[in-house]
Amino acid sequence: MESADNLRNKCAACFRQFNRLEHLVDHMRTSYHSVHEPTCGVCKKHCRSFESLREHLIGPLPKQECKSLFNTRGCRFCLAILDSPYALRVHQDRCQLAGVNYGILAHMANLGLRDGLTIDNGYSRGPQVVALACKTVGGGSDRSLDLCARVCIIDENENIIFHSYVKPPIPVTNYRYETTGIRPEHLRDAMPLRQVQRRIQDFLCNGEPMWKIRSPRGGKARILVGHGLDHDLDEMQVEYPPIMLRDTAKYPPLMKTSKLSNSLKYLTQAYLGYDIQNGIQDPYEDCVATMRLYLRMRRQVHRREDYPLASDPQNRNNFASWRQSELERMSPEEMLAISRSDYYCWCLDSA
Repeated sequence: MESADNLRNKCAACFRQFNRLEHLVDHMRTSYHSVHEPTCGVCKKHCRSFESLREHLIGPLPKQECKSLFNTRGCRFCLAILDSPYALRVHQDRCQLAGVNYGILAHMANLGLRDGLTIDNGYSRGPQVVALACKTVGGGSDRSLDLCARVCIIDENENIIFHSYVKPPIPVTNYRYETTGIRPEHLRDAMPLRQVQRRIQDFLCNGEPMWKIRSPRGGKARILVGHGLDHDLDEMQVEYPPIMLRDTAKYPPLMKTSKLSNSLKYLTQAYLGYDIQNGIQDPYEDCVATMRLYLRMRRQVHRREDYPLASDPQNRNNFASWRQSELERMSPEEMLAISRSDYYCWCLDSA
């Protein structure tokens, strides 16, 4: 049995125990535990990422009670615990998705320009969400300079909004055919990079000035989903505020326990249940994978809070040093109740 002092100094989120109460307060001040963290469906332990949760359930040193329940009623994709083995079978059939049809990918390789980029003058319910991916060829004397040569944008329903081969501004010295499938003839009459950049920039901003997009409410500007978006946007010379980006390579719940990025190939296999990027890689396939990951994260149900972020002005004094004595009189559960997330949870996009 745990002593009353041990329970008093035990974090209500991650269950870490501390010798002194002030150490628990310091932990809560820097851990940013919140309702948005991945949580074990058995013991309710909070984990920083789904990888941490996976280790807790089926790692080298799992909690045995959680492991045994997960082995019989746990979804290996979303890590949820279901009510019965039958409920698990029904759930997992829906949770595991099918990959993109290879006939579609073969058609995409021969698809030239498809341009449905438009400025939406009317207000829809919430900002529109699109996913973007590009493939690069090599430039420069050592052939290592990344040059955008193909780009694709899709909507939430996986419909193609824009697809084009892109003519780089400098000569291509390595087409990287084994992974890109791109040949010289694809780029000979392709849309110039500058034109692609302008079309995509205008489409994403959707008629809104950049200063408005950088504000907490970006108006009609579109939310952009992708994997490694900083790299893709840089290659296309597109400027877009980070507040509008949903990057599966940087989203804390989808990162490794070491806080490094997982590959899109791994994320798709682990959380969606199918393989991508086998042989020649298609940007449409990447767009579909990132959009599905985003939607899965957005559909998570978390308790609503008026001010969900630690950076919100209303929360900046929650664990202020001048409140130390007051905080030490709180229970671990009370401290967890005022703790807020240090990252923007994608479930808030559906608020």
